[in-house]
Amino acid sequence: MSALSAASISSAPVTENTEQKKPLKPCCACPETKKVRDACIIEKGEENCRDLIEAHKECMRALGFKI
Repeated sequence: MSALSAASISSAPVTENTEQKKPLKPCCACPETKKVRDACIIEKGEENCRDLIEAHKECMRALGFKI
């Protein structure tokens, strides 16, 4: 029985680590650039916010998203 106990104890930390390292969702990435971009689009229209849109895209790409 000690082998079973040791196996269950050693596998518990692995499960905890995988739960803590959940992949970042696109909706939660780059909140700073997203907020500024969205406010600009609402106030001025998309065509007047191209620099902020591109800054947000660059931030997303830096985090590994394919945009």
